[in-house]
Amino acid sequence: MKILVCISNVPDTTSKINFTEGDTQFDTNGVQFVINPNDEFGLTRAMWFKEKQGATVHVATVGEASTEPTIRKALAIGADEAIRVNAAPTDGFFVAQQLVEVVKNGSYDLVIAGRESIDYNGGMVPGIMASLLDMNFVNTCINLEIDGDKATAMREIDGGKETIATSLPLIIGGQKGLVAESDLRIPNMRGIMMARKKALTVVEAVDATQATQDTKFEKPAAKGAVKLVDNVDDLINLLHNEAKTI
Repeated sequence: MKILVCISNVPDTTSKINFTEGDTQFDTNGVQFVINPNDEFGLTRAMWFKEKQGATVHVATVGEASTEPTIRKALAIGADEAIRVNAAPTDGFFVAQQLVEVVKNGSYDLVIAGRESIDYNGGMVPGIMASLLDMNFVNTCINLEIDGDKATAMREIDGGKETIATSLPLIIGGQKGLVAESDLRIPNMRGIMMARKKALTVVEAVDATQATQDTKFEKPAAKGAVKLVDNVDDLINLLHNEAKTI
């Protein structure tokens, strides 16, 4: 089985976010970038298939040279090869089209992507890929088992979970639950050293449509001041006369 894990290079959630150029550009200065958490769950599941079923695991991202430390981390975790499409990931439709070409050229049986990235939360890339490739697709996937060319997937739905039987080739949009958080892997020294010798292929982007364009970023409004009260009478008075909620 040949697996492609699509990874995004996203800001760590602890990073302080700022914008430049009149709030039209994301300011990367001082920002620590990591593998998108939903993608990391997928990568860990792919490692399980590699170790238990002898799968070959490749990783791919759409990004400029600055994303290579993140790709190397995926290789250090255990992926066999990496592919970087040399383009800025400016739009979900554009990214999906680039990854479709990677899938076509690699003849993958299983494509694991995160259901969404934590920077733009678009949640569109794996679904668009499945549509363009005419492949089976399971989104919000929280469990996946493969037996030959048959797959059993579990996904979250409103109010519960759904188990689906399908077949390869398959694309999933994975998320937390695909593996336990305790199973996520930190690269060790041996993995880091081996990653330096693994293939990282850079390919140029194909002509593709960019369907959207960012016009402005805006931070959430600051929270209002907090009043502390130490007795019930004062609280009732504030709720009644100031907040007008009772």
